[in-house]
Amino acid sequence: MKNPYRWSWSLSSLVSLLVLALSGCEVGPDYVKPTSPTANSFRVPVGWKVASTQGTPIPARWWTLFQDTTLDQLEIQVAQANQTVAQQEAAWRQSQALVRSTQAGLFPTLGLFAAESRNRASANGVVLGNGLIYNNDMAALQANWVPDLWGSVRRSIEANQASAQADANQVAATLLSLQSLLAVDYYQLRTDDAESALLMEAVKAYKKSLDLTINRKKFGVAADTDILLAENQLETARAQLIDVEVQRSQMEHAIAVLIGKVPSQFRLPPLPLGEGYPKPPLTIPSVLLERRPDIAVAERQAASASANIGVAQAAFYPNLTLSGNYGYQNAAYSNLFALPNQNWSIGSQLFQPLYDAGLRLANLDQARAGFDQTVANYRQVVLTAFQNVEDNLAAEEILTREIVVQQRAVKAAARTVVLTDQQYRSGTVDYLNVVITQTALLTGQVSEVTLRRK
Repeated sequence: MKNPYRWSWSLSSLVSLLVLALSGCEVGPDYVKPTSPTANSFRVPVGWKVASTQGTPIPARWWTLFQDTTLDQLEIQVAQANQTVAQQEAAWRQSQALVRSTQAGLFPTLGLFAAESRNRASANGVVLGNGLIYNNDMAALQANWVPDLWGSVRRSIEANQASAQADANQVAATLLSLQSLLAVDYYQLRTDDAESALLMEAVKAYKKSLDLTINRKKFGVAADTDILLAENQLETARAQLIDVEVQRSQMEHAIAVLIGKVPSQFRLPPLPLGEGYPKPPLTIPSVLLERRPDIAVAERQAASASANIGVAQAAFYPNLTLSGNYGYQNAAYSNLFALPNQNWSIGSQLFQPLYDAGLRLANLDQARAGFDQTVANYRQVVLTAFQNVEDNLAAEEILTREIVVQQRAVKAAARTVVLTDQQYRSGTVDYLNVVITQTALLTGQVSEVTLRRK
């Protein structure tokens, strides 16, 4: 007679193991966001008025502040068609799938097993079979479960979720970087348009000066050197115009690639450079940091590395495996599922690693060092963010003053050109003075355009 108490004890033991598994702990440190360098305000130059942030938030589509419909359309295409963004988005989807696959480790696996074999037992084996030939057919459901007693799977899920969040922020960081690059390339192209317009006007003016000098030579009031100077000035301007056209083509090609188009199939008609650009309002540093996806990426990477420490620590504890199967076994499939052919088993296995030549300890040291590395990277990214803002604030103030000075210089050069031309026509100065003043004016105008782009 079977002992009912043995079965009851086995079942109660299994229930106890299940309860223990479901209430398992998580080894390893709980993540705490790393401290980072902070600042309550940005340092701005003396006398520079800081824009108020009240009621003037920076929009998600920050490029709309420039009020350029062409730029608006191009920026949208970056998000839709840029292949680097598509790569990052695919990587994010991969990391999301990895989270789901890791979560599956919390649950048991269930499978259907079937087998058919024909066998002959040895007549001289340990168990005498007299050379018996027999069939062995079976079908069964099999289940296995490795309870997450020490939180290894849960820490892995935590690590992969943080990595997925980092990848999501990386998509945003990549998109922001490429949209910024597009804006830079776009305004470089518009700068080239403005320089081309200046050079074309200069070519026209230099051509008139050459014609005037040739006529003056006919009347004996200009020398051959004056004609040569005028020709040199004209051809130099034409060469500069060609250089700018080449540079514009390169910017146009770069924009085409950013929006996912073949350069030969993309054209932007020339347009003049705008007169001014909006200044985005300054925010306090903590708000700025919240808006930078590269900082969010670094912080999530630190969270993932912290969880990996728990995964490494869990390897020092025993693993419990629960398994069971229920099915039928018979010498023929015809009566396989008859009640007497039932068989089942249920059991558990506990394994405690004792010696691995330092493998687990090395993995733990690696995980801890990896966390330290991500924390240092996070703090460095924050410092770099502050540096970027401070650099641009300083550049903004300096360039604003420089543009004002350059505009005054251009006005003075323009007046000098008029006066020198009058003096040349009256014969009080030679043509070299005209060339010098015209060249100075053109150089000043190009410098002003370049400063406005910056």
